[in-house]
Amino acid sequence: MSDPIVKFEVPTTETRPIEAPDLTAPDGPLPSDPKIVIQTMLLVIAVLAVCYFASAIILPIVLAFVLKMLLQPGMRAFDRLRVPRSIGALLLIFGVFAIIVALGAAMSGPATNWAAKVPEGIDRIEDRLKFLARPLHTLQTFLSQFDNGSSANEGPSLASTLMKGTQHFASGFFETLLVLYFLLISGDTFLRRMVEIVPNFRDKRRVVEMSQQIEDNVSAYLITITAMNALVGIATGLAMWLCGLGDPLLWGAIAFALNYVPIMGPAAGVGLFLMAGLITIDPLLQALMPAGLYLLIHLVEGESVTPILLARRFTLNPVLVIVSLIFWFWMWGVPGAILAVPMLAIAKIVCDGVKPLNPLGRFLEG
Repeated sequence: MSDPIVKFEVPTTETRPIEAPDLTAPDGPLPSDPKIVIQTMLLVIAVLAVCYFASAIILPIVLAFVLKMLLQPGMRAFDRLRVPRSIGALLLIFGVFAIIVALGAAMSGPATNWAAKVPEGIDRIEDRLKFLARPLHTLQTFLSQFDNGSSANEGPSLASTLMKGTQHFASGFFETLLVLYFLLISGDTFLRRMVEIVPNFRDKRRVVEMSQQIEDNVSAYLITITAMNALVGIATGLAMWLCGLGDPLLWGAIAFALNYVPIMGPAAGVGLFLMAGLITIDPLLQALMPAGLYLLIHLVEGESVTPILLARRFTLNPVLVIVSLIFWFWMWGVPGAILAVPMLAIAKIVCDGVKPLNPLGRFLEG
């Protein structure tokens, strides 16, 4: 009688530790089985390969998921007002689209004027910064060769290249809006399906709590970053207006967009404002003020205000931020660089919410 009982109870004692670390262990260790590790690495490589070769399809979908998390509080507000989800989603999408179109229309005039100043401005900067004469002369020679090459019949013309880029952007933008609309109206459909798959009630409740926690944290992160970038844009626009650079809306929008790309974006902004100041403002020290004020605004925001608002759990390892920026820029270009840090933050929040992945979350932490 004892042998059958022992054989019957062995499976139950072996399955309990496998089930518990997945969700209840305080610091669940990472898998130590070499087969699991190798399979996980192969899965990650396969997913990245698909993301690279199918970027035209996957990039708009990823962008739609990120925008969905950003707009989720608005959908909750419409739900409380008993607005149908289809109408609420349309209102949010049209609102975002209207803001983008309005900003683009307002920036088109100043941007065109500044683009016309650039060729003459290079000569002006060369006169004012004679110690950089040789590199700037090389850059000017390269630009003139580029213009000559585009006018000749060597390869595709600049107009055709811009046309293809515009068509590609338009198709990706339409796909993003389409996926975003159906994500917004779907609501908790994916969560309900996942709850139906989970076998017992305790795990169902745990899945719901974890999903809500991850969604709330990601939404809070994206909204905080967007609000801080907007404040940086407003402060930069006012500072450029006070410096005499003009076009505060243009410079504020540029600062707002560049601040989504940590480290690399503000570095490019410093160079851009330095060039604009040298082209526009006559006294050399005063010409350096736009870049200096922009750097000061970024330091105040990036080193004090944003870390306090996001708290310790949202800080990221700066080395991993740089690696992520380089990798996703290589993978998806400028949109990948913009999405790199939000995706890294989402990965950290998910790792913090799934207890077996807590060590990875601490590894991503700054």
